[in-house]
This record gives sequence, structure tokens and C-alpha cells, in this order.
Amino acid sequence: MCKQNTVTPIQQILINSGLQVFFVLLAGSRLGSKWGSLSMIVYTLLCIVGLPVFAGGSSGIGVLLGPTGGYIFGFILAAYMIGKLYRKTGNGAKSSFFINALNMSAGVLVISACGAFRLMMVADLYLGKTLALDVISFLPAYIIKTAVTAYIIPKHEI
Repeated sequence: MCKQNTVTPIQQILINSGLQVFFVLLAGSRLGSKWGSLSMIVYTLLCIVGLPVFAGGSSGIGVLLGPTGGYIFGFILAAYMIGKLYRKTGNGAKSSFFINALNMSAGVLVISACGAFRLMMVADLYLGKTLALDVISFLPAYIIKTAVTAYIIPKHEI
């Protein structure tokens, strides 16, 4: 008989609390669209050449082509978009917490959409199941990371 591993909601939040999204938000808001997205491209290239930079020490082209590869591509797009939004709404350091949080939430939405789309394609899941299994489980961590980053941006210069 097979034993089924179950993960509690608290464990899922801890699993999903890596710093990748946090640094994507920082890169887009601090480095701007060009350099923020370029930093995420370099991050992706480091994985492709075999450096264990992704979650769990994984690396290689297989990660990008696997079910979570959409998130990695979403990092690039999100950093670019966040940088563009900051330019349109004014410097993030001078913007309110609310404006910063909205800009970053848009980036998180891009990451989630890219990740969910790739997961649906690779795992052959329908939208409802993908949202239930994946996107919703990341939501608490995304909210915390967005709030922390939106708070940090106007307070600290890099």
C-alpha cells in the first residue's frame, strides 16, 4: 500500500516562502525595467548552465521546460513590468505604500499567470484545478512578500 504525503496549509506557506519573488519585486522596482529584467535573464542563464540557483538547489534546462518553468519566465516579465509601472507612477522611493503594493501586485499577477499557464500545459490540468493546487497555495506568501517589499522600497536606498 502506498503512503500519501499530505502537506498542511502552514507547511505549504513555508514551502512557498522562498525569496525568488521577493527579489523579482526588488529588481523591478529598484533596477527598473531594463536592468531588472536583465538581472532575471542572468538568473535564468545561471540555471541553464547548471548552477543550483532555483528552489531546492535545482538547475538545468529541464527546470525551465518542466511544470514550474512558467514562473521563471514570469520573473523576467514581472521585473520588466514593475519597472515600467514605477516609471509611470513616479519613483518607487517617493510613492506611497499603496501605489508600491499595486505595482508589485501586478508583477505577482504576471508571475502567477505565467506559472499557472505552464503548469496547465505540462501537467494537463484544467484551470480550476491549477488555481486550487498551485496559485491559491502561493497567495499568502505573495501577499506577505508584496507588503514587505512595498514597505521597504520607500524606506531604504540601494
